[in-house]
Amino acid sequence: MARGIHRRRVSVVTAKRAFDLIIAAAMLAVTSPVVLAAILAIRATSPGPAIFSQRRVGRQGALFACHKLRTMHQDTPSLPTHEAPASSVTAVGKVLRGTKIDELPQLWNVLKGEMSLVGPRPCLPTQTELIERRRQLDVLAVLPGVTGLAQIKGIDMSDPRLCAETDAAYVKTASIGLDVKILLGTFYRARAA
Repeated sequence: MARGIHRRRVSVVTAKRAFDLIIAAAMLAVTSPVVLAAILAIRATSPGPAIFSQRRVGRQGALFACHKLRTMHQDTPSLPTHEAPASSVTAVGKVLRGTKIDELPQLWNVLKGEMSLVGPRPCLPTQTELIERRRQLDVLAVLPGVTGLAQIKGIDMSDPRLCAETDAAYVKTASIGLDVKILLGTFYRARAA
């Protein structure tokens, strides 16, 4: 029985990786003009680089550089989004966040195998309570995602317990079908914003 569960888990991981590679490569090709326009808008309206890289916690607690389009002023301290002052977000950044365009550079993280399209959102190494709760619930066993179940349910990292429990519920039921539903939910949520 344990062998059957292990085999199923391996096949889900393999299928998920193939799905991630195909969709991320296609999305990069389709969205590259949008990313280029966003980069130009960021550079024209605020000083500093357009791409922002930040150390985040990945699978098994390993740190990696998570890439995003910069939505905050260059001198903003490295804080979780829910702790950053609203005044630190640029005018262009508000649009990029509302449409989720700021997350598109993470498609490179997906292609590199550091992230998945869907999974628990990667947190900062300073978010120790969330990291510990995720460790207890075996959430750190999977790749973090560009989007996840907690995001489409409107749960952010300000509630570490609820966030980790929602992430764990996703990990237990992960499938390509669920990933497609979460991706579509993210897309429609961004369009409604």
